[in-house]
Amino acid sequence: MLPYFLGCPSWNESAWRGSFYPPDLNMSDSVEHYCRVFNAVEGNTTFYARPDADKLERWVARMPAHFRFCAKVHKDISHEGDLRDQLGSTQAFLDLLAPLGERVTPLWLQLPAQFGPLRLGELAVWLDEFADRQIAVEVRHPAFFDKGDEERALNRLLHERGVERICLDSRALFSCTSRDPAVLHAQSKKPRLPIRPAAFTNSPQVRFIGGPDLGANQPFLEPWLDKVAAWIEQGLTPHVFLHTPDNQLAAAQALRFHELLSERLPGLPPLPPYTDNEPRAEQLGLL
Repeated sequence: MLPYFLGCPSWNESAWRGSFYPPDLNMSDSVEHYCRVFNAVEGNTTFYARPDADKLERWVARMPAHFRFCAKVHKDISHEGDLRDQLGSTQAFLDLLAPLGERVTPLWLQLPAQFGPLRLGELAVWLDEFADRQIAVEVRHPAFFDKGDEERALNRLLHERGVERICLDSRALFSCTSRDPAVLHAQSKKPRLPIRPAAFTNSPQVRFIGGPDLGANQPFLEPWLDKVAAWIEQGLTPHVFLHTPDNQLAAAQALRFHELLSERLPGLPPLPPYTDNEPRAEQLGLL
């Protein structure tokens, strides 16, 4: 069993056929193959659409009990109106995901850039309503990154409630000068904010957004290898998710992360094989 959780933004990536996935994989089986190797996934799908009962049943049947589906609260809850008016819809969302059980740990609340310090009261009420859940929050308003009173107020609110602050690191993406449409699209969509490697709970949350060149991502990844290794040695259980533009190389980036982390933590269990030939992460990065 790994001492941390590692994964990608999703498993439904057809570009992984022939590298991470078998070339003839039916993508309806991708979740099963993904869960053989990684033990967590960002629940981006639930941010954009609520899964139906049949889909949830398939997930439950194929996800191991120890797997973590870090479901994002649907955007019509997090991005539309006062959070205090969304308590009922949030409970309905949780009821919908109930078949996944403890796999939905933590629940992620991703707030928009417009959600600023004046709305911390809303956040406090929402968090208190669901205090029985393990929750992680991602903020994007610049005031929460200025190291001033407003950021301290946010951190105090989260820390007092045992809520994790998700850290998003997009430096590697924005260091990329490629004019590839996938890179430009990612740069237009992802936030560019200072990093905050918080550990308010025993489960720090890291989202690393890299570019399409895994070697160029490496200088930005190195500090996270040290940080994650230190957290594990402290007895914490980090959750680490790796992105690349279009996520075509997200699996390769995650495999490389684990391989390099193993150099810092001798005895770290290897990831299970993912193909018959089990190509190395460096080979995957060339595809």
